[in-house]
Amino acid sequence: MSLGGGEPMRRGTPFRIASLTKPIIAAATMMLVEDGRLALGEPVDRLLPELAGRRVLTRIDGPLDRTVPAARPITVEDLLTFRMGHGMIFEPAFQPPYPIITAAADLQLVLDQPDPRTPLRPDEWMRRFGTLPLMWQPGQRWQYNTAGLVLGVLVARAARMPLEDFLRKRLFRPLGMSTTGFSLRPADAARLPVLYAADPATGELQPQPGSQPGEWTRPPAFPSGAAGLASTIDDYLAFSRFLLTGGVHHGRRLLSARSVRRLTTNHLTPRQLAEAGQFPLTGRGWGYGMAVSVTPDEISGPGRYGWEGGYGTVWFTDPRRDLIGIALTQTVDFLFNGAADEFQRLASAAAGPR
Repeated sequence: MSLGGGEPMRRGTPFRIASLTKPIIAAATMMLVEDGRLALGEPVDRLLPELAGRRVLTRIDGPLDRTVPAARPITVEDLLTFRMGHGMIFEPAFQPPYPIITAAADLQLVLDQPDPRTPLRPDEWMRRFGTLPLMWQPGQRWQYNTAGLVLGVLVARAARMPLEDFLRKRLFRPLGMSTTGFSLRPADAARLPVLYAADPATGELQPQPGSQPGEWTRPPAFPSGAAGLASTIDDYLAFSRFLLTGGVHHGRRLLSARSVRRLTTNHLTPRQLAEAGQFPLTGRGWGYGMAVSVTPDEISGPGRYGWEGGYGTVWFTDPRRDLIGIALTQTVDFLFNGAADEFQRLASAAAGPR
């Protein structure tokens, strides 16, 4: 649970899963599509009027008042595929000080790392976000993260209940995910491991401020559909099996096989894949809320899907081999020092020939 400590991690240990939240929110969205409360091709303006009449920057690093009208509205599918026209910038630097980036920071929107959390409630967050232009035309490019935040607000409004309540009703309780949520029971929150990252100068792992256990005992002001959940290994395995079985859990259908296929199929064009760059997709495509391999690699053939969380969590499913691999840590470097890739290679090799 901590370096130098004596308490071991256990199967029931909860982890801050960060961006492994995104596939869960995408699945919840598809439930609302099947309910008829949302349609993939509909503009989000009906439930998110703050995003009506969008304007788009003439250049990504330009002033906020140099814009053109959006060619079309943002759709529900644009949010699911992360092509809404706004997101994180990784090149030429991580979140460079462009006016669109600094304005979001000034508004306390917290559009990148999970912590520190935004203090804004969803309606106020949407109001402030709606004052910003888009970076790109809707549907034009894949960009990371912002769409997950907006999608969480959309799901809550479409469901007409708080986001966590809807997730518990439609996903967590039916799947037996008893220790997954934006908040945790005090006893579970107390079992959150310490979060670590390596000191750039020494390479030694150092505790990180992150979200402290006490923060998890109460619902956050803004439940982040991009990175806000905590979960356990068995809870996330239940969610993974639910997708692998085509939307069925213990004989009960929770989501149609067609919706699961849409979640786990690449929707990006070759040009969009090229423009996305190597990080964070690293050559993969994007389904709804998760990555999808589009070419064979050392782990599997095409069709493997899954994602990673910035605090050191990894999940992949290879449906061709009925294989699920999940690694939960609270060490940021697990994702960036090659360990996560090694885990996926070893898990794949242990499952036998491809």
